[in-house]
Amino acid sequence: MRKINVAAAQFSVPESREKSIEKAERLTREAAANGANIVLLPELFETPYFCQERRYEHYDLALPIAENPAVKRFAEVTRELGIAMPISVYERDVNAFYNTIAMLDSGEMLGIYRKTHIPDDHFYQEKFYFTPGNTGFKVWETRFGRVGVGICWDQWFPEAARCMALSGAELLLYPTAIGSEPIIECDSMPHWRRCMQGHAAANLVPVIAANRVGTEKITPDDGNAHQQSELTFYGSSFITDCTGEITKSADRSSDCVIMQEIDLDSCRVMRQEWGVFRDRRPEAYRQLAM
Repeated sequence: MRKINVAAAQFSVPESREKSIEKAERLTREAAANGANIVLLPELFETPYFCQERRYEHYDLALPIAENPAVKRFAEVTRELGIAMPISVYERDVNAFYNTIAMLDSGEMLGIYRKTHIPDDHFYQEKFYFTPGNTGFKVWETRFGRVGVGICWDQWFPEAARCMALSGAELLLYPTAIGSEPIIECDSMPHWRRCMQGHAAANLVPVIAANRVGTEKITPDDGNAHQQSELTFYGSSFITDCTGEITKSADRSSDCVIMQEIDLDSCRVMRQEWGVFRDRRPEAYRQLAM
């Protein structure tokens, strides 16, 4: 049986990029020391969640993948520790800007995925910063198994999870930055979890989600049209088995690492036995592409 250990690290994000990368590395090393083969960090962990406001100077945070300090640093870390990691970054590609994953495996970059679904809400103003991704959904053959990665808002779309499962994903990873909903005044955390648990259950593929924690405040000034707001990220990172049951869970506020052993061959056998891919009827689903 192919048994691997997966880990999700959740944490509050410091103000400086350098300190954020240092914190992420510390938690990654903690996970690896406890046997993790694949480590997931939150979405855009290098900086506070800049999409809460609109500032033209935030475009300067975007860098080409080859120049991004987190990608360069974790290429070294994954090589040293012999682990695989998707690294979430703000990418500049000539004149386009993307919310991007760089998939690393033992120091090698396997490729990139650019976020497909870009949200636009009062304090999740991502359409101001990101071009919709043009890579299609990606599944990478790592040393430890076939990994598909969606980014935050992608996790609400069953089509994205199914596309990755159809491409052979044995694990679905979702780096996330989600928290309070100041306008609609609801606690979206249980809904957020159930959505991804459904992806695991429907595709018989374990899901790993890593969120950030802490409250991030916006100070009003001329640069952001005097916006004053705050988001409290609710953590609650989790890992499911291939039926969608949560097997490991983090709280809403702590910096922490959660970890779970997963038997990939056992999951494969269950996918075969349930027959959901055998019994699919793609010809009946044409309206999904409309």
